[in-house]
Amino acid sequence: MSTETPPQPSSRTSWADFHAAEPDFADTVRARFQQHLHHVLATLRKDGSPRVSGLEVTFRDGELYLGMMYDSWKAKDLLRDPRFALHANPGSGDEASSLGDVRVSGRAALVTDPAELARFVGAVHPPEPFHLFRADLADAVRTLVEGAELVVQTWHPGTPLRTIRRA
Repeated sequence: MSTETPPQPSSRTSWADFHAAEPDFADTVRARFQQHLHHVLATLRKDGSPRVSGLEVTFRDGELYLGMMYDSWKAKDLLRDPRFALHANPGSGDEASSLGDVRVSGRAALVTDPAELARFVGAVHPPEPFHLFRADLADAVRTLVEGAELVVQTWHPGTPLRTIRRA
């Protein structure tokens, strides 16, 4: 299995882009993430195997931010290979049933702009030092049960929301 850093896409898809494309779906996904403080981040270790870690996320200024302790393993993973998947905290049984189970995936872009970092620190007050990444979204998925049907909604940049229903 290759551990080389994959090529970066030439354009990025921010949370604002997702919201502009599918506002109702983006609002539902965001609401699910905002039900809890802690979520599960999946990254790739140096040897290509998966690593899952707890993570807090922040929605600000049209971006989904992933903040983490400086020099943490998950930050090292993302600095080496920016691919990630982020699963919303499932909570207790009834919580997931109303808004569904959601996840987003994509690439994490390290924030290095001093002005952007200062705005984030001024608003969020994270413990320092820290790494801050912006999510470049590749997809968003919501799975839920409606009556006797399993409903899976999937969005990818440049395509409309797709809904699959299975009895």
